[in-house]
Parts: sequence; structure tokens; C-alpha cells
Amino acid sequence: MIYKCLTCGRTWNRPILERRNVRDIDPAVLGALQSNDPEWIRAETFNLDALRHKSQRVDEFAEFEIAKEMRHQPANWTRLAIELTVPFPTSTRLDRLLASELTVSRSRLQALHAEGMVRTNPERADIMRRRIRNGTLIVIDLSIEAERERSWKPLATGDPL
Repeated sequence: MIYKCLTCGRTWNRPILERRNVRDIDPAVLGALQSNDPEWIRAETFNLDALRHKSQRVDEFAEFEIAKEMRHQPANWTRLAIELTVPFPTSTRLDRLLASELTVSRSRLQALHAEGMVRTNPERADIMRRRIRNGTLIVIDLSIEAERERSWKPLATGDPL
């Protein structure tokens, strides 16, 4: 991979495979390399673990794109379920993401998690302070929120009422 600095224009070459017999390369990886598969290349370009093994410093962007999609809304709902789709590794913590998107303080989220009002899968005591991962499921119990339709639905869907 060849990386180019947006500030100074210098380039850096990061080896993907070194000194391997072609027969020893995973056929899916070999096929992606031979066909210049853009999805595989993008995933490998932002493979933070691989970058950290070959670089002294990795600068990460704080920006990310959020797309919200309502999949199912039963009448008189009391729980908000959020499934994260994170195609590339990021250093964004779960509490920061939820706080910014749901306009709830991080300390309030931590308290709700400690009270069992916010549950996650995988369930971990420190998950709110960990980086977001693909497939993480967050379920927020809003049964005691009287105005959940007006206050929570727009935050969850990104659509004003």
C-alpha cells in the first residue's frame, strides 16, 4: 500500500505480504489483490492493527459518517435497539458516539448502563469506554420515559417529527 500525506505530500509504502509463496496466500486475499478489489483495498488501507505494526504513529480521523435506519417500530414501543455497523476500525468510544447522537451526557449513559437501563451485546462492564465494534447491539429501556415518541424517536432516526 502506498500512503500519501495530505499535508506535505510525502509517501510511505506499507508492505501487505512479504516473502510468501503464492500457494501460502489465502485464495480470497490473492483474488482481491489480483483483481484490485476496491472494497478489500479500502478495508486493508484502514486496517489500524496492521498499520500500527508497521508504523511508529497512526493518526486517526475523528470524523465519521452516521447513517440511521429504522427497521421496525411496533406500537407503544418501550425499548430502543441500536445495531452498529462499523466497516472499518475506529478509536471512537461507544459512550462518545451515543452521547453525541442521542444528546445524552456520557455520565448519564454510564449511570443508565450501571442501572441496567442500557444493555449491550456483547455485555461488558467497561463497554461504554471501549472502541465501537461492528455488530455491537445496544438496547435502551425507555419504559419510564413518558415522552419517548417525541424526545427519543427523532434522535434515533435522525428525522424530526
